[in-house]
Amino acid sequence: MYEPRHRPPLSRAQFLRRFLRHLVGATAFLVGSLGLGVAGYMVFEDLSPVDAFLNAAMLLGGMGPVDPPQTEAGKIFAGAYALYAGLGVLIAAGILFAPIFHRLMHKFHWDLES
Repeated sequence: MYEPRHRPPLSRAQFLRRFLRHLVGATAFLVGSLGLGVAGYMVFEDLSPVDAFLNAAMLLGGMGPVDPPQTEAGKIFAGAYALYAGLGVLIAAGILFAPIFHRLMHKFHWDLES
């Protein structure tokens, strides 16, 4: 996916296009994750779309739910979604920062094998 070590680094314009693709990918992943949380809260806790959005966004942002789950299924969903949300933010950060980290390694000729 990225250029090998023996090729010169991408131009600034090419790098910005690559970074923009990663930004779009990370954003799409987070929006999809938020949609999953909203749908889950609406199904398992019978919350309105706005309340479901608030709870899912708070969990995805690391703050915790606003409305404590009332049903057994809702509690299981909230716990599973909280675990997923914690990893999801790390995945999105990895997607976003991968081209920056690669460019730094490429520019300084860092070798991970040594």
